[in-house]
Amino acid sequence: MAQIFDRSSNALARMGLVLTGLIVIALGVTLDQLQRSPWVTRQGQRPDQPVPFSHKHHVQGLGLQCQYCHTTVEKSSYAGIPPTKTCINCHAQIWTNAQLLEPVRNSWATGESIVWTKVHDLPDFVYFSHEIHVNKGIGCESCHGRVDEMPLMYEQNTLQMEWCLNCHRSPAKNLRPTSEIYNMAWESPAEDRPVWCTVLEQKTDVPTAQSVSCTTKDPTATGAEVAALQLPPVSGSDAAGENRPEALPPAASYKKFTSQDQLGHFLLAQYKIRTPKDLTSCEVCHR
Repeated sequence: MAQIFDRSSNALARMGLVLTGLIVIALGVTLDQLQRSPWVTRQGQRPDQPVPFSHKHHVQGLGLQCQYCHTTVEKSSYAGIPPTKTCINCHAQIWTNAQLLEPVRNSWATGESIVWTKVHDLPDFVYFSHEIHVNKGIGCESCHGRVDEMPLMYEQNTLQMEWCLNCHRSPAKNLRPTSEIYNMAWESPAEDRPVWCTVLEQKTDVPTAQSVSCTTKDPTATGAEVAALQLPPVSGSDAAGENRPEALPPAASYKKFTSQDQLGHFLLAQYKIRTPKDLTSCEVCHR
């Protein structure tokens, strides 16, 4: 019987299998890179807003604190979008006829909220709490980037699960003193800019992170008044009825840190942050 397939068919079949494998691999790599690309994550994109609000102007230029607008960031899962009244507090006096602020004046007159486009928009099935992160030493800049340098707000990081897991697997690299949470220009400790920290008496009904007091000034050289700047403003009353500061910790109780690794692991223990093994339940982030 005559041979149906030529001898070269075997080579063609092998080449076909190899080519199919390469196409599958290339397709997988392409899809993997696509789902990490700004087209999907929206990194760096500046969505159109009803009012071109500039964080750079308000934060860096005017010195507004994050909490002035985002009032619930320390006590709620949601940082909060400021109501129109927050804008009117200032803009009833300045830029009262500016065209770009017409939506603000219209919102104030009609009582209808301004419809902002959410920049950091997590999926509905993801639960994220600003409260726990802020009170455990994660600065605004760690997630949102240098907001004080953004004329128009954009997403600095991917906000994807792998980005969250990278931090939770090694949180020490992002921890900072709670006094520096809202400091966008905070720099990690180094040999030329050390940080000194001490542990205060643990109090009930307050975040554990508040039991640590840190300063960038050498307490052994500048005296106790420097340390007083970092202590909670809770005090007793003297004979005259005036508030007096709590007793300051001795300078010798401060530890010096010259790297983020040293400081981070110290804060990791003092802030009582759960380890990755304690966060194995999906319900921690997914509701």
